[in-house]
This record gives sequence, C-alpha cells and structure tokens, in this order.
Amino acid sequence: MDLFNLRKFLQKKDTIKLIDSLTNSLGINVCIADSTDTVIYGADNRNHSGLPVIVNDASVGWVYGQDTAKSETIVTLLHHMVKTEMERKALATETLDKYNEITMLYDFVEKVNTFNVKEIANFLINQVLAQIKADNVLVILKNEISGKLEIAAGYGTTYDIGKELPQQTGAVCDIMLSGKAAIINDCRSNSSCVLDIGNINSMICAPLKAKEKTLGVVTASTEKSYNYCADDLRFFCTLVSQAAFAIDNARLYESLKGAFIKTVHTLAETIEQRDPYTGGHTKRVMSFSIAIAETLKLSSRERERLELASVLHDIGKIGVSDNVLRKTTKLTDEEFEEIKTHPASGQQILSYIEELRDIIPGVKSHHERFDGKGYPEGLKGTDIDLIARIIAVADSFDAMTSDRPYRKGLPFEVALSEVKKCSGTQFDADVVEAFIKACSENKIRPAEPGK
Repeated sequence: MDLFNLRKFLQKKDTIKLIDSLTNSLGINVCIADSTDTVIYGADNRNHSGLPVIVNDASVGWVYGQDTAKSETIVTLLHHMVKTEMERKALATETLDKYNEITMLYDFVEKVNTFNVKEIANFLINQVLAQIKADNVLVILKNEISGKLEIAAGYGTTYDIGKELPQQTGAVCDIMLSGKAAIINDCRSNSSCVLDIGNINSMICAPLKAKEKTLGVVTASTEKSYNYCADDLRFFCTLVSQAAFAIDNARLYESLKGAFIKTVHTLAETIEQRDPYTGGHTKRVMSFSIAIAETLKLSSRERERLELASVLHDIGKIGVSDNVLRKTTKLTDEEFEEIKTHPASGQQILSYIEELRDIIPGVKSHHERFDGKGYPEGLKGTDIDLIARIIAVADSFDAMTSDRPYRKGLPFEVALSEVKKCSGTQFDADVVEAFIKACSENKIRPAEPGK
C-alpha cells in the first residue's frame, strides 16, 4: 500500500493545472507513475529513464521523460507539493489526536461536582446561617500554591476576601493540624481564638476534609455569649463535610478546565502559525468577543462557549492549502472559494468531540451575514447563533485593523465607522451597539502597528 496516494493527489484540478503549466513552459512530455509504476499522468513513455519522487526516504512515484534535466524540475515540483500535502494531513491528524485526549479529560470531569468554589462557599454560609445561630461565618481555605490560609467567603461584621490569616491563628491552625472540629464557648478568655473579625464570644469550628486532606476550616461565631452544643457541632460538621467534597471536586474541575482551555489556546496558536500574516489574530478576536459579551451581559456559560468558539473559529483553515493561506497578494475568486470552506471544515473537525459540539454553531456561522448574504448556509437574522454574530463583528474588525502584505490596516476610527455602516446588514445591530460601547470604554483596541 502506498504511503501517499499520488494518483488521488494528481486528480486535483490545481495540481494538474500546475504540472501542465510547467511541462508546457519547459516544452517536454512526461508521464508520471505511482509507486507501483502504474501510469497516472501523461502518455506512457516509460521507455525513457525514470526519476523517483522521494519523500521522507520513500518513493511515492516516478517521472519519465526524454529530457532528464527538465524531468528533474517536475520531480522537484512534485516532491515539494507532496511533502506539503503530507505535512498538512499530519497536522490535521495531530489536531484530532490532541482533541481526543482532551475529550478523555472531559469525560472524567463530567463525573465530578463542577460547582464553582466561591458558589459552594457562599451556599455553605447560607445553610449555616439558616440552621445555626451565628453573627459571623467564615470559610477559610488553604491556598494551593502558597500553602497559606485565606478567607474565601464570609458573612458578618468585618472580613476581607482573599485576606491571609497569620500562620499562628489559634483555633483555626489547631483544627487544620488536628483535623478535628471544636466548640469554644468562651473566646474572650482564650486569646488564641481571635480571628481579627470583630468581637467574638462563642465559636464553633470544623475542618474542610476530603480524601484524607484538610482543605481549610469553617468557623461560625456569635458576638454575645452563647453555648454551642453537641447537636450544633454534629449538624455543622455534616454541612462542612459535604461542602469539602464539593470544593475538592470543584478545584479538580477548575484545574482540568484550565488545562483544557490552555491546550485549546496552544492548539489554536499552532494552527495560526501556518499563516504568518495573522499573528495574534485569535487572541484579539477572543478579547474583542469577550468585551462584547460583557456589554451584552451574557451568562457565564455563554461566555465560556464564546471563548472557546472564538479561539477555534478558524480551526477549519487546517484544510486550506498553504499556497492560498500564505499568499502575499490578493486572492483570486477561485482561491477565495477555497478559503470559504473553512467554516464547514471547522464544523466537521469539532463534530468528533462531544464536549465541543455546542460551540459548532459559533464556529460554522461566523461568516454568515445578518441580511442572509453570508456563507456557508446563507442564514439570516437571529437564525444565526448569537455567538457567531459576536465573532463576526470581532473577526471583521480585527481583519480591517490588521496589516496585510498587500494593504495596511485601517485606522481605528475608520474601521469603527465601517462596522457602524454595516449594522443591520452584515452585522447584528445589537451586537454592533455593544461593540461600540465596549470601544468607548476602551475595552477594545486594534492590533498594534506592524502586527
């Protein structure tokens, strides 16, 4: 079996056109055979000497012609074209392999609690206040990097989120070390109980323990004298224990999610490097898109979907040939048609990844127009996914303000005027309004000169 299907490659219209043009300009007749020496191009003239087409130390075909020197030119062309095609396919395969690895991570993450740590802490405080007498409640967590105790959430007279507690914080430190809950009903006579959060008389404390590790401590206290009892402690510990496992799972989820997002960004940057003239485009489109989303007050889930879709909006360009993607002059109509295939290619790639399927509409439709004159499907108005409508504005604005080999980027105000002019036709008017507001608040700036 051939390492590379030369016959299929030579069936491409652009490939045949290029070889025909070169043989005509050289004034030679050649025939090309695949690795089995079966003629796949030109009239059979294998009675002449054959030159092998070697790629990666393997022969993928042969070129036969009367003029050996000129035939070598055809061999050189084929070698370059085949090598480029193989590299493109290798990149596509590597991309899908990386996504499969990420999918495995997400399959695992789906099986754990994915609540936000802050939300869990605040939910715990509300449950404590509803069931146990307290004027102050603090959720204190051990910083995973520094190892120091910090206030993650609180209720009461005085507390600062993120405030580090002294290493020798009396009861809190003791509970962290022992992993055992405690009741202290006379804090005024016990200086070690002081947490610097106001006047404390009685306090109940429990460790946030999960999987044999102590994540932090939760304290509930009163300003007036109060006797916490064993029932209070038991119920308090039950709440804290449940929260501990949720926090531990949330931290794991956030860690995996962070690794996933970082991998997606790295992958997008790798793909972007194929086009040396769009450096930083992906990051800017994401930044502009998020700024628009903030103005529109999208939910955190929609912002997450937008972030991933904006980072991967051009992933389909791995299927666009280098001679088109790297072209330094204006594209021909035929070349532009090839560029226009990238949204559908992006859809195909992402369809293999269950966890990324909900961002497909944003990736596939970011070149649709609000008036229905876009591509690939000619969708109109709100039939276009909102994520795609946002990316469309961000993507177009960055394209207008970025330098290209064949033109300079437009000044900021000129590009902004172009966006306004296209409001309601090319772009969603509500998205344009949010975009303009974000610009006025200096949340959106164009690419730096020369970028």
